[in-house]
This record gives sequence, C-alpha cells and structure tokens, in this order.
Amino acid sequence: MEASSSTSHDPALFHAPLLHHPRRRSSRPLKGFAVIIGSVVFLLSLVILIVNQSPEPLASNPRSVTEAGSYSMAAQPRGIAEGVSAKSNPSLFDKVGYNWTNAMFYWQRTAYHFQPQKNWMNGPLYHKGWYHLFYQYNPDSAIWGNITWGHAVSKDLIHWFYLPLAMVPDQWYDINGCWTGSATLLPDGRIVMLYTGSTNDSVQVQNLAYPANLSDPLLLQWLKYPGNPVVVPPTGIEDEEFRDPTTAWLGPDGSWRIAVGTRFNTTIGTALVFQTTNFSDYELLDGVLHAVPGTGMWECVDFYPVAINGSVGLDTTALGPGIKHVLKASLDDTKVDHYAIGTYDMITDKWTPDNPEEDVGIGLKVDYGRYYASKTFFDQSKQRRILYGWVNETDSEADDLEKGWASIQTIPRSVLYDNKTGTHLLQWPVEEVESLRLNST
Repeated sequence: MEASSSTSHDPALFHAPLLHHPRRRSSRPLKGFAVIIGSVVFLLSLVILIVNQSPEPLASNPRSVTEAGSYSMAAQPRGIAEGVSAKSNPSLFDKVGYNWTNAMFYWQRTAYHFQPQKNWMNGPLYHKGWYHLFYQYNPDSAIWGNITWGHAVSKDLIHWFYLPLAMVPDQWYDINGCWTGSATLLPDGRIVMLYTGSTNDSVQVQNLAYPANLSDPLLLQWLKYPGNPVVVPPTGIEDEEFRDPTTAWLGPDGSWRIAVGTRFNTTIGTALVFQTTNFSDYELLDGVLHAVPGTGMWECVDFYPVAINGSVGLDTTALGPGIKHVLKASLDDTKVDHYAIGTYDMITDKWTPDNPEEDVGIGLKVDYGRYYASKTFFDQSKQRRILYGWVNETDSEADDLEKGWASIQTIPRSVLYDNKTGTHLLQWPVEEVESLRLNST
C-alpha cells in the first residue's frame, strides 16, 4: 500500500508516452502480481492444513456431516420441560460454532477447576479427611441427559481423584435421572443424602440414600432407601416442578427440616419446608419458608446461617442471636443464582428478607458471570462454609458434542457475612488455592 500511495500522484502517470520515445516496460507490476499470487497460494495451503488437522467425528458423537460442511444433530436442543440445564433451551445456533481441532480441545480443558474426565458434568461434604464432591453427570454424552451421580474426592479442594459413579438411575423413582441433592451429617456421625429423582412418569420426587460403609473414608458405595420416594409433590404442586432438597437443619423441637424448591401459579418462586425425625417420614409444614412473585421456578435452593460478627462459617443447624440466614435460589427461567440475607423464625419456620426490595430473585446475585446451581456446605475441619457453583460455556450443544465434554465447577469459595455493608456476602477463593502459586510478589 505504501508503494502505490507514493506513485499515485506522479504527473507522468497521467500522460500518454511520446511516440518517438517508446515507454520501457517495467517489471515492477509483474513482481507485485507474483507476490499477490504467492500470498493467495500460501493462504490456501494454510486453510487446507488446518482442515486436515480437524479430528474425525467421535464414535459416540450423534451428529452426521451434511452438505456444505454443516452438521445435523440426532437430538436437537431440548426445551425446559425436558431438563433443568441451562443448555436444555433451544439454541439459535444448531450448527457447530467452530472448526475444532484436538489441540483446541486440549487447551480449553481447565487445569485446576474441577470437571469430569469427559461428557456432561451435587451434595458436597467432608468425611474422614476427604472432601467429597457429587456431581450431576451424563456418562453417555456431553449434553444433558441420563443424569447419574459422579463422585470425586480431594484432600485440598484443588486436586481431585475420580471415583466410581455413586448412584445411577436404575429404580422406578429415579429412572429418568438422579438429580440434585444435599448431604446432612447427623450428630452420631451418620450421613444421609436426599436427592431428587425423576420417576418413570417424569414426576419429581425426593429420595433417601446413605453410605453402605461409614468407616470407608472414600464412601465408595451408596445404598438407596427401599421405601423411596420419601417425599412426593404435595397437592397443588406441579409434578415436574418440585426438586433439589436442601441440607437439613435441626429445629428447637428436635425435628429436622428440609426445604424444597417449587413454584405456584407458574410465576411465584417458592421454598416449601418439610419436617422429619427419621429422614424416612416427612410432614409438610403450614405455609412456606418464603415465596417471591414473578421469579418463576426455584431450583437448587440453599439455606444456611451466617454469623454477623464472626470470621468463621456456621453449621447449617446453628440458631440463636447474632445469626442471620441466607436464602438462595437458582431461577429456572433466567438461569441466574440470586440470594438475600434475612431473619429465620424457628417457631413459625418463616424467613423474612432484611430488605424486601432486594428479595430473592429480584436483588443480589451470587455471581454476575455465567454461574448457576450453586451449593454450599459446612467444612467442620476448618470451621468454614464453602461455596461451589456450576459454570457452563457459551458453546452450543453441537460444540459440546464435538468437544466431547461440557461445563466445570468454580474454584471453591469461602463465604462470610459482610459486616461492612450488612447486606452482602463476602466470597473468597479457599486458602488452598495458594498452593498453585510458585511465588508471591
């Protein structure tokens, strides 16, 4: 461009050559033309090289190549009615978003966020020196479906070991998926796990499971209670909008409580409270823990105490003065996690936000990025409350199928009440993340 710019105003270029002085043919245009041709050939060669490096479709990949290099999917993106995944909604992009290569797959995988070895990625707990992470997992594909419970353990919340699947959908009450659940540690050392199962009729019910061997630090085997389901949708609650039981907390009357997310009249997000003494028989309490009009279905509800003048986390059962309660809900309509801080009345089992204008679903978000289905647990070994969140990429389902995996867990964060604002939570990566650093400046 610089050469043509320097000669475009040469007066000689605007005059015809004199007949008695024939103009000498210049070789410069030919050289420029040769450079252009060479550049085009180089670019074409580069494109061909990139195309040849593209991986062959995986045998388990249900897509087929069609005309013009586009792809068709054996299973198009599903609607909300078929799942609770942020990627179950119809996508504007039904083609692969990029010409993926194996090298790209490699560098896209995280180095220290938890994610499964492959495919699609519930109740975390600490037991006998090990942190346990149970996660929703599709062993067959990189898209939502056939949800089982994957299982991994860690000594430091950073380096994880994959263990055999903890639970698979093999009973009538969970044949359509073992969905989100929560672990509760009982005072006598027992562990109970409540989880949502989708039945053979696609009814969402709550089921009970427990470790086969409590002396096993890795909790490799889990048993499902023979009397499942232990909780079914109450009258007036939609069969497919009743899920994700919380960790249980102990009331002043000696009974345990759990909350389950649902909705009323399709628009009122709600958390119901059930009471139990043995975790196999439950009673629905009058009223609701809390409800917010216009927020739609609440899923992955989390409910836990925070000390207003403390620097440590609290067990879920903690009650009394100097304590506030956090209520968090994942909004199915918007795929956003919201929370609010308020007061829990342990006699009426009602929760009231400190600021109604910043209520659950209309105020603070747990995270303002792409973040969903978060869950906390109390780490009794270090007296802290730890928060996990699920992150899915902005890739389409077609991209996920091509990659062969999808989504990660965030780096775990410690959670405290913010004494400075009195309205927010403080979140910070767990101290173990410092082990990833080589030095400090």
